[in-house]
Amino acid sequence: MRFIDACLGRPVDTTPVWVMRQAGRYLPEYRALRETADFLAMCHRPELAAEATLQPMRRYDLDAAIIFSDILIPVEAMGMTVEFVPEPRLPKPVRTREDVAALREPDPHSATGFVMDALSRVRAALPADKALIGFAGAPFTLATYMIEGGGSREFLNAKSMMYNDPGLFRDLLARIADATVPYLAAQVDAGANAVQVFDSWGGALSPDDWRAFALPAARSVVSRVRRPGVPVIYFLNGIGGVAEDLASVGADVVGVDFRTSLGDAIRRIGPAQPVQGNLDPAALLGPAGLVRERAAEVVAAGRAAAGHVFNLGHGIHRQTPPENVTALVDAVHAAGRRL
Repeated sequence: MRFIDACLGRPVDTTPVWVMRQAGRYLPEYRALRETADFLAMCHRPELAAEATLQPMRRYDLDAAIIFSDILIPVEAMGMTVEFVPEPRLPKPVRTREDVAALREPDPHSATGFVMDALSRVRAALPADKALIGFAGAPFTLATYMIEGGGSREFLNAKSMMYNDPGLFRDLLARIADATVPYLAAQVDAGANAVQVFDSWGGALSPDDWRAFALPAARSVVSRVRRPGVPVIYFLNGIGGVAEDLASVGADVVGVDFRTSLGDAIRRIGPAQPVQGNLDPAALLGPAGLVRERAAEVVAAGRAAAGHVFNLGHGIHRQTPPENVTALVDAVHAAGRRL
């Protein structure tokens, strides 16, 4: 598979491309599907999750599909109530030592078997040359939701626990990691060809705090999930202050957000590290000519790394014209072609 080869630093015929949140609200067929069930119900119903995953693969020449799910699914399996209203809400957040001790270490098959079912359905439906990506949230990012009770801008509750009781905070991170490892391993067993670990809120930490808390927790997950031939991607949203440390996570691929130029990121991470990224998703709101131009620039910068998977530097916006994704995919494959 072209995607797997790029992730592992092997030669490819052209740069592979997929898009974070590619199964989602920018597609009219997805919006029609959502009329049949709410978001959480779609995650829990394998036939709907599989259909949402496959929709962009039918429309575009993408090199990989990512399973339709949510990073909070294993948090729900750990015993917490998770709601989407429409943003994620956890009405009973984790704030005390007793709350942390009450968390379960779920069996991924009995607690989240619907995810594995969806993966199996998608893998059976995908062409052999298209990869399937499973995913999970990184421990720090999941901890912020569990402590804050939802999304946050400043993460004051999470940081308060981190600073006032770092031992308890590390215990929570370790429990999340211990639940995440078998969850990702089960996804691989169900048909995922690669997995991505999303540290969506890791960039909210100072560099020193990221190194002290988020990095060891992410490394714990990555080191235990890695298998020969199954790449692990680590995506940190906000690498600016810690780019030089990202190779130490141990992932096969480092995702680069759009706030750092890809060329600069490659220099700072090291050219031996395959990378993923990193077009600003808002660029897809512009004219098709701009999309093609910016895509070619990112592809050119990616040639400096041992391997490059083209992606956006964050999730695609719901306002994105679907035809601009066609222009993007075609432009990446054209600009990335090797002679």
